Amino acid sequence: MKEPLKAPADGREWAAVAFALVLPTLVTLAYFVWAESFSAGVQQSTYAIAKIIQFGFPVFWVGWVCRERLQVWPSTSRGIATGIVFGLFIAATMLALFYGWLKATELYASAEVRMGEKLTGMQLDQPWKFVVLAVFYSLFHSLFEEYYWRWFVFGRLRRLVNFWPAAVISSLGFMAHHVIVLATYFGYSSLETWLFSFSIAIGGMFWAWLYQRSGSLVGPWLSHLLVDAAIFIPGYEMVCQLIES
Repeated sequence: MKEPLKAPADGREWAAVAFALVLPTLVTLAYFVWAESFSAGVQQSTYAIAKIIQFGFPVFWVGWVCRERLQVWPSTSRGIATGIVFGLFIAATMLALFYGWLKATELYASAEVRMGEKLTGMQLDQPWKFVVLAVFYSLFHSLFEEYYWRWFVFGRLRRLVNFWPAAVISSLGFMAHHVIVLATYFGYSSLETWLFSFSIAIGGMFWAWLYQRSGSLVGPWLSHLLVDAAIFIPGYEMVCQLIES
């Protein structure tokens, strides 16, 4: 894999990357933990504002501060097949583990109660509402995350360090905010929280590698889309159970 030319280490660039690594964790804390006791409207407003700040920061930094041309979509189809195959494999593995193991555990039974409370608190207690959320996350939020984590965080790190340090650092940042979500339901001391979290980091490293290799976000995005879509399948079942009960 060809190593791109690196820009000289710039304190401002390191500061921007450090901020971008921490920001999604703060965003997750804001709307997922700190605003949990507030009304659904406040939670949704907190989510919207926090996400605008998160996904707006790369544009602000690259376009306004650095005065660089914003180019996210190179015209290439490289990496699409690899991304789809990887996404389908991970999605199938996740669903097999869920239905073949996790769903029958006591840990998941207690987590399911908290997930149901969260869904009700966010007014996602109807199947159609959940489907809208699932479509938004699978199609659009996955794209925004690839733009944020692979194009911006990983891409800026590649100007400062070699491929593997950039891939590992960006993927651990990508993992960090997922730890908070998982720990909310499974606890910080559970094996499941850390097993799933490090699996997310490994996925992030694969998408960084695919982005580096293909020069395009399309493959990582389609792969990410498939994985996110699989996550919402058990969630849809949960919403249907909430209605029946």
